[in-house]
Amino acid sequence: MKNIADNRFFNMILLFTIIGEFIVPWILEQFYSEYNGKIMVMSVLGSPQSPVRLVYNLWLVWLGGFLAYTAGVYFMSFRAKFPVLAVFMLLSIGFFAVGAGLISGFFSVNESKYIVTTASKIHGISAAIGFMALLLFSLLNGLVSFKQNGTLEGIISISSFVLSLIFFACFVMGDKEQFQNTPLKYEGLWERLTLFCMYIPVFPTCTLSLTYSVIAVTSTSSRCPGTFTS
Repeated sequence: MKNIADNRFFNMILLFTIIGEFIVPWILEQFYSEYNGKIMVMSVLGSPQSPVRLVYNLWLVWLGGFLAYTAGVYFMSFRAKFPVLAVFMLLSIGFFAVGAGLISGFFSVNESKYIVTTASKIHGISAAIGFMALLLFSLLNGLVSFKQNGTLEGIISISSFVLSLIFFACFVMGDKEQFQNTPLKYEGLWERLTLFCMYIPVFPTCTLSLTYSVIAVTSTSSRCPGTFTS
């Protein structure tokens, strides 16, 4: 796994998976008339009452599986230079992958948050642990960036960490009864903004790796010997 972090194919799949976190729910909600993306969390798309539950839960399993693999890739990439940070990155992405991805894909919440089952309890606890774990990723990525003299990437990552904390706080408060008549009631919106900010540090890495790969392929092609005629 040592060089996979710079692999074009890996970064392409990672980029599409992260974008899919937002595109897949948006597409699926078009087939679920009772779903309101601003107020309802994305997990409701996988509820027993959802007509698109199978597709969304399969997506969560894919998300969890690929991000678990990604956690290993990041660990192998940074363990030589930053062993402690590499372990925390592994745990940060790994807990999110397992909790908010794999486990949540097998144990669903209900359409109404007032209907509590064993499955919904497992989902809620695992997803909450996963979210809190991934919150640290942007902070860890920022520390690694500063250590590698990547000042701009470090600033972006730390800024993402701060915004993630703010939006996550709004997301958590949105579940409370006393905030139902305030903008905090838009749980679905705050959840999406939290995820977006947590994923921001990944975008520069993916796009730069893809850009360098394209440049390398183009450069190699231009150096290929041509046919000369006399």
